[in-house]
Amino acid sequence: MPPISNPSEKIILALDGMNRHEALSLIAALPDLLWVKVGLELFVSAGPEILNELRNKGKKVFLDLKFHDIPNTMARSCYEAASKGVELITVHACAGREALLEAQRGALQGSEVAGFPPPTLLAVTVLTSWTTDNFEQELQIEQPLVKRVELLASLAAQSGIGGCICSPLEVAWLRKNHPHPFQLITPGIRLKGDDIDDQARVMTPLDAINAGASRLVIGRSITKSLDPLASFQRIRKELSAI
Repeated sequence: MPPISNPSEKIILALDGMNRHEALSLIAALPDLLWVKVGLELFVSAGPEILNELRNKGKKVFLDLKFHDIPNTMARSCYEAASKGVELITVHACAGREALLEAQRGALQGSEVAGFPPPTLLAVTVLTSWTTDNFEQELQIEQPLVKRVELLASLAAQSGIGGCICSPLEVAWLRKNHPHPFQLITPGIRLKGDDIDDQARVMTPLDAINAGASRLVIGRSITKSLDPLASFQRIRKELSAI
């Protein structure tokens, strides 16, 4: 996948903190929106049917359930997810090489059987809520956080995974070592002046794309805005200048 030129293709709207009705109402108000992220909260509350509803409205779906289990379970989970026609699926890189290989195999089989294009698996490296201090203190991992991100991204790439999830602060190094078509999808995106909430490693949309991100997962900067359409269009305009 070459670098993306269409600004709407670079924005994945995170439908977090919403129920089915709220999510569908919001995307109806954003006519230029192409991508949506369905995470654990919406998936559990609305069920897998929400995936089909979103696809029927012409949206590309990033299923962000962060699978992390034994290889066989990873394979079956990705098989089922891919059979729903989603375009992106997250797995945890720290599940290990065998689990990542099995996840990829399951996804390819599931999409083929259902007649959909194969999805891209994205390996989660280190969640953007972690800081260097609590990473060491709570998990007792002495390896620097950035080194752990580098290790897990390399493991994912070597296992045939199509990209990874990382904070925008790690994008530049990862892009240097993992050129396109390896996808780098970054949460932790905030507009200037926004509260960072529970994120620790954040960056503005333009800075993240300039650093090498493929796409940006953006939630509260749009969903909690007094004018979500204006915020979405502001981000599109900012990214169209690249």
